[in-house]
Amino acid sequence: MNFKYFPHTEEEIKQMLAKAGMESLDDLYSDVPEQIRFNGEYDLPEPLSEAGIRTFFEKLGNKNQRLTVFAGAGCYDHYTPAIVPNIISRSEFLTSYTPYQAEISQGTLHYIFEYQSMMAELTGMDISNASMYDGSTATAEAAIMAMASTKKTDTVLISGTVDPKIVDVVKTYAHFHGFNVEMIAQNEGVTDKAQMDERLGKGGVAGVIVQQPNYYGIVEDFAGYADSCHANKALFVINSIAADLALLKTPGEWGADIAVGDGQSLGIPMAFGGPSVGYMCCTEKLMRKMPGRIVGQTLDNRGQRVFVLTLQAREQHIRRQKATSNICSNESLMALFVTIYMSVMGKEGLKEAAQMSYDGAHYLHDQLIDTGKFEDKYPQGFFNEFCVSYKGNVDSLQKRFIENGILGGIKIDDNTLMFAVTEKRTKQEIDQLVNIVKEETL
Repeated sequence: MNFKYFPHTEEEIKQMLAKAGMESLDDLYSDVPEQIRFNGEYDLPEPLSEAGIRTFFEKLGNKNQRLTVFAGAGCYDHYTPAIVPNIISRSEFLTSYTPYQAEISQGTLHYIFEYQSMMAELTGMDISNASMYDGSTATAEAAIMAMASTKKTDTVLISGTVDPKIVDVVKTYAHFHGFNVEMIAQNEGVTDKAQMDERLGKGGVAGVIVQQPNYYGIVEDFAGYADSCHANKALFVINSIAADLALLKTPGEWGADIAVGDGQSLGIPMAFGGPSVGYMCCTEKLMRKMPGRIVGQTLDNRGQRVFVLTLQAREQHIRRQKATSNICSNESLMALFVTIYMSVMGKEGLKEAAQMSYDGAHYLHDQLIDTGKFEDKYPQGFFNEFCVSYKGNVDSLQKRFIENGILGGIKIDDNTLMFAVTEKRTKQEIDQLVNIVKEETL
């Protein structure tokens, strides 16, 4: 029997199964444990009209509770200028894929070139590639890049102040690429440099990965880190939230070899955690070790400026063992998103948004401490995110926040909350959160 959308006859299916050494379609799933297979009937609704479908999904969407966000940990509620979704929703952008043929992809290549230029300037680095999936996988790719760039090494060091989600992704990549990941201890919320130096001195380290601001929102002092790494033939990698670099010292200024991180903070909506865009920038001498592609500019035979894919024409490699990466797309729609955002905001706009986030976070922090119900978790300076210890029941407090339409921080441990503030949070919203704390009994 043929199904409406299945073009193959029973005979054709039998021939394909025989070629694959299978007796039935079920044999194709023999590796999937029986206990997790679904063997019932699918609960599919009756067909609906276009109007009915729209109504159905509108009602479904209305079940979502839209909260005022005071949480971060890698994903932040920044404002998106109206022009950004307006431009990226144009069909020539929304439906475009990887620009293999440069001669018919000049628009796509042009904005990727602008993206690279802006990210290189934002990070203070020489070179940027054409974007990555997200900040976590970009960091994992940086670890692989460090391994490929150094000799007689089998280990990458990661600071204990790096986001645990990022660490988990790097460890997954390390497992399948055959290198070791060792953690550097943290001391009062910052990287233990003495332990890092000691481990580097033992040799065999390809790179050191740190985060700025770190997972707890603390702005770390990385003076001397690059020198320690380079003295021991290791690369220095800094992961940063992109928007924060508008005000902070750049990875380039810290002497980093590779700068990676997430670009979600450049106006991309939180959207339940996705989509996002990762960035990767490096020094010029590491350019040929960088995964993915780079768009360059040149002149055509008429002397006009044109854009081309350089170093690698496409991301699939016939000889996989020679590949610098397993990246199979360049995330260019999200690269376009942040390119438009940065173009619209400009240098001063990026700085102003970052300053507003910084000021709001410090106002919230001081107000929470003044309630007498919170105290600092760490004695370090922070940017727009901070950790405070609550003297009461954290779960009960967070429940009260939710009841009042507020996503009030992220629970770090039994008595610690991590709050984040962006330029979208108003003084009234901050005061509302603080008043809820004041009303809560310890």
